[in-house]
Amino acid sequence: MTALLAQSSDAPVRPPAARSAAVWWAVPPLAIVLLVAVYPLIRVCLESVTGVGTQSSWASVLASEAFRDALWRTVAIAAAATLGCLVLGTFLAVVLAFVPFPGSRLVGRLIDTVLALPSFLVTLAFTFLYGTAGAVNAAIAGVTGDRAPVLNFLYTPAGVIAAEITFFTPFVIRPLLASFSMLPRAQLNVAASLGASPLRVLRSVVLPEAWPALTAGGSLVLLLTLNEFGIVLFTGAKGVTTLPVLIYTRGIVTFDLPGAAVIATVQIALSLTLYGVYRLVFARLMAQRGRASTDVAVEPSQ
Repeated sequence: MTALLAQSSDAPVRPPAARSAAVWWAVPPLAIVLLVAVYPLIRVCLESVTGVGTQSSWASVLASEAFRDALWRTVAIAAAATLGCLVLGTFLAVVLAFVPFPGSRLVGRLIDTVLALPSFLVTLAFTFLYGTAGAVNAAIAGVTGDRAPVLNFLYTPAGVIAAEITFFTPFVIRPLLASFSMLPRAQLNVAASLGASPLRVLRSVVLPEAWPALTAGGSLVLLLTLNEFGIVLFTGAKGVTTLPVLIYTRGIVTFDLPGAAVIATVQIALSLTLYGVYRLVFARLMAQRGRASTDVAVEPSQ
């Protein structure tokens, strides 16, 4: 026992100088983040509360029907697009991870390619495909002989949601594929050997392990769709005015900078609130998983 104490006392202790040097290395990236990201947001918030006529701007903006409609439309589109991304992304991730088929690796690479493209290109592709003069309507007109476009959803909220689902689904697929790759195949083999159906294995073994990745991907998609501007603007959907589009209209088109700052402050507060809720839910989820793993490890020893 004395020898162990002597060895522990002889263990090297990190000198304070090394710790202070490590702290100084964190100063440059922190300064860049504060200058590039935090400072503009603070300026926008300060402009909404300290500029000329800010009290009347807050009152007029919050009381306007256009702001309330844009807020509701933004939340509704973001929620619907996130739900669609979760459903489609989970299905595609399960197929790519557990259903081998020729060309699955190529499909995975194509999904990764979508992440490198700007969002408005998806809307442009949708216009060529599903627009009133797009390829699909032209093909239907060639079969039926009807010149009126059959598909006319692109310039509605449904078209915006479909474009956002197409673009943001890879943000759900990638975390799920990473989570599935870490899943022990022995668990799947044992469940299958006990007579469990593939659907039950998916529900009881695969999805419980993928909840953290699914939560992370869904939260990221919700934040991105909540602040999406390019898809809504390039769609040109009439009556689909979200908060980012309203900020653009107030600040760039009508030069109402105080009003735009007020709406931007609301957008920032909404995004930060959702991010805080995500961090809280994710922390509790990981804590529950940690307690469950501890219980499983303790039970055999007992």
